[in-house]
Amino acid sequence: MSKRVKNSVGIWAFGPNATRFVPTGYHPEVIEEDMVAKTERVAKGLGPWIDGFEYHYPGEINEKNAEAIQQVLKSQGKDIYALAAGNHVNPKFALGSFINPDKKIRQEAVSIVKAGIDMAASLKSHFIIWPGAEGYNYPFMTNYADMWTWFVDAIAEITEHAKKYGVKIFLEHKNSEPAMKIAMRSIGMTLFTIQKVKEHGVDTSNLLVNMDWQHLIMNGENLAEYARLLAMEGKLGHQHGNSGWGDFDDDNMVGALRFMETLELAKELQDVGYGNHGERIGFDLYPYTEDQVEAVKQSVIQWEFIDDLARKINHEALYEAKQQKNAVRAYQVVFEVIGLNERYVKELLARRNGE
Repeated sequence: MSKRVKNSVGIWAFGPNATRFVPTGYHPEVIEEDMVAKTERVAKGLGPWIDGFEYHYPGEINEKNAEAIQQVLKSQGKDIYALAAGNHVNPKFALGSFINPDKKIRQEAVSIVKAGIDMAASLKSHFIIWPGAEGYNYPFMTNYADMWTWFVDAIAEITEHAKKYGVKIFLEHKNSEPAMKIAMRSIGMTLFTIQKVKEHGVDTSNLLVNMDWQHLIMNGENLAEYARLLAMEGKLGHQHGNSGWGDFDDDNMVGALRFMETLELAKELQDVGYGNHGERIGFDLYPYTEDQVEAVKQSVIQWEFIDDLARKINHEALYEAKQQKNAVRAYQVVFEVIGLNERYVKELLARRNGE
C-alpha cells in the first residue's frame, strides 16, 4: 500500500460558525474559548486523524500565543503546517489591504503579512495568501489598473521576503466573498499573478497555488484538470479539501457532494506524485450545525476512502480509455472499484429475465 499523504485542518472550522443571519454562530458555546484551549480541545478530539493545523495570522495565532499553541500541539504529536494571511477580518481593510486606496494602509497590510511569514519561518511552516478582501463590490467602484498594479506589487514584495526565509507561499483564489468580485478569482488569474510577479524580476519558485476545492467548484473549474495543469507548471502547492453545492463557499464535508470529481482528483494527485515532497491534504471546513470535531473526522475518513478507491482503479485500462476518449469504457473501469462489476451486471440481467 502506498504511503498515506499527511493532512492538516484549519482551526477556523471550530469557532462559532457565524453567518449573517446567525451572527452569534451555531456554536455560541465556543465564543469565549481562547485559541490555546480550542487547539487542545480539537487536537485531543481528533486524535490520530489529523497530523497538523493551520492558523490565520495575526487573529488566530500571533506572537502572544504561538509558543503555547505549539506546546499543546507537540504534546499531541501534531504540528503547525501553515499560517494564512488574516487581514480580511480587520475592518480597517474593508476596502482591501494590498489594494487599499490609502498607501499607508497598503504598507501596513504588507508589513503584517511579512511578520506572519517571519513567524511561519520560525515554526517551519508554509504561508497561505487568500485575498478575500482584495476586490470590489460594484461596477465603476475601482480603478482596475491601480488595483492590479498594487496587488502584484504587494505579492512580489512578500514573495521576495518569504524567499529569504525559505517559506513557501500558497496563493488561493476565490471568485467572491467577502469582496463581491475578488481580483484573483480563478486559477488562470492566479497563474497570471505569478507570471506578473516573475516579470518584476522576482524568483517565484516558492510562489505556488493552493487549490481550495469548493472555490474551483464555484467557478466550474474541474478539480483533476487543474491539479494536473498546476503540476505541469510546477505550481501545485497545497490542497484545501471540502465540497459544496457550487453556488456558495459551503465548505461541506469532503465527498458529501461532487463525489465523482473528487475521486478523479484523488487519482490525478496520485498520478502526479502529490505528497512525495511533503505536500498535504488540508481540510478547510465550516460545520455550521454539525458537531465540528466529528464533521472533520468524517471528512478525513471519507477522503481516505475515496483516495483508496482511486488507488484500486486499473491504471492501464483507464489510460487506454482516456487515450481513445472513450467515456463509456472509462466509466466501466472507474465504477468497477465501487462494485459495479461483471457479476453485478449479470445480476441485473437476471432480474430482468425473471431468474
